Amino acid sequence: MFDVAPTEFMLLAFVALLVLGPKELPRLMRMVGHWLGKARAVARQFRSGFDEMVRESELAEMEKKWREENDRIMRENPIETAMTEPAPLPTPDPPAAEPPVAKPSGA
Repeated sequence: MFDVAPTEFMLLAFVALLVLGPKELPRLMRMVGHWLGKARAVARQFRSGFDEMVRESELAEMEKKWREENDRIMRENPIETAMTEPAPLPTPDPPAAEPPVAKPSGA
C-alpha cells in the first residue's frame, strides 16, 4: 500500500520532532495510531463483506450446477411415477407369557 523505507520514516520523524517539539510528538503519535487503527478496522470490515459476497456468489453458482446436473440425471434415468399399493405393515408379535412367580412357603 504505502511503501515507506526506514530512512524515509526516520527523516519524517526527525522533521516532526523539529516542527512539533518533544512535548507534542507523543500526543500526535497516539492520535495517528488511533486513526490508523480505525482505518484498519474499516478496511477489515470491507474485506470481510466482500469475501462474504464472493462466498455467496460461489455458493449460488454451485447450487445452479448441482440443479442442472440433477435435472440431467433425472432426464436420463426416469423413474416410474405410478405408485403401487404400499406394502402392508408387519404385525407385532404377541407378548410372551410371563412365567409364574413362585410363592415362598412358610409360616
